[in-house]
Amino acid sequence: MEKSKVYFTSMKTQIGVSLLTKLERLIREAGIEKIDFKGKYTAVKIHFGEPGNLAYLRPNYAKVLVDLIKEQGGKPFLTDCNTLYVGGRKNALDHLDSAYMNGFSPFSTGCHIIIADGLKGTDEALVEVNGGEYVKQAKIGRAIMDADAFISLNHFKGHESTGFGGAIKNIGMGCGSRAGKMEQHSAGTPKISKKRCIGCKKCTTVCAHSAITIEEKKAILNEKKCVGCGRCIGVCPTDAIATKWDESNDILNKKMAEYTWAVLNGRPHFHISLVVDVSPNCDCHSENDIPIVPDIGMFASFDPVALDMACADAVNRQMPVCGSLLDEQWRKAKGSEHTCECGCEHGEANDEDHFRMTHPDTDWIVCMEHAAKMGIGSMKYELIEIK
Repeated sequence: MEKSKVYFTSMKTQIGVSLLTKLERLIREAGIEKIDFKGKYTAVKIHFGEPGNLAYLRPNYAKVLVDLIKEQGGKPFLTDCNTLYVGGRKNALDHLDSAYMNGFSPFSTGCHIIIADGLKGTDEALVEVNGGEYVKQAKIGRAIMDADAFISLNHFKGHESTGFGGAIKNIGMGCGSRAGKMEQHSAGTPKISKKRCIGCKKCTTVCAHSAITIEEKKAILNEKKCVGCGRCIGVCPTDAIATKWDESNDILNKKMAEYTWAVLNGRPHFHISLVVDVSPNCDCHSENDIPIVPDIGMFASFDPVALDMACADAVNRQMPVCGSLLDEQWRKAKGSEHTCECGCEHGEANDEDHFRMTHPDTDWIVCMEHAAKMGIGSMKYELIEIK
């Protein structure tokens, strides 16, 4: 497969030229205007940030993208799906509150927000995955599948299960409904906490397979009947039902790639990643740690696989930020091999993978290889710098 084009601009600015101006220049040069947006509903997939986390992308970046789409006659909306875990984005109302709290609103971004899988994370479209090894029918937030065009605006950072979170993670995992997220994270059925359960019977009402019964005012799950759809998780008012989080990281990465195929197949798409505030963990955390590397820049491409590869390579060329988790792991693994300008000692850049160094049980290349195998994009790229 020939190399895909990935466009890049650094975070360095000059007087009178802002980062927002550079972002607009980048995406225009990368060819976003080749997409026919006129009259098209356009889903802009973004992570609004878990309350307490400050590493998520500022809404200002989203506005640049939204304004350009509207200039081309498109009808953009910002979107994400509800989370599987218990937090500030587990249902549409809490999710919108979190988005507003973090600065995302029609006034700051120029468009509306739609939580794609509905109030309780159960509004999904079933999408056949041709050639899927693990997923035969992906469960995607309905509003995302109803859109005519798809754009991902990604915060590139580390991730404790997948190595890093970039375009594929934002699309594949982020666009899954609650049941879709459960399918990716879990090898089977959910678990029920008897301590939290109040016997309200909401889970029994929503279960289409009669897998849950109430005994002595507590919900009991029959795992032989359960199909792992996750709908009971969404309706439980006390968060007594949760996924087991028992899927291996390699299979999780492959399922994520197959979900990405389901989202992108058959419609125009474009992808932007900002490699800034590269925290070691996902923006789903209610906190963010010291970035593992300095801010690098903004990347854009029609190919999400090439985009992720370019971002990963750019991060791996950087020296660790002093005091970060990556720096700590370097010290443990390498000892005092390098003294930087501030006087601290850590390992040399480029001789180890930063993401595996930060989270040793992960292997992000599995996702890239599987995504390439699915025909989503190419692992080979040509990097074109835009000043």
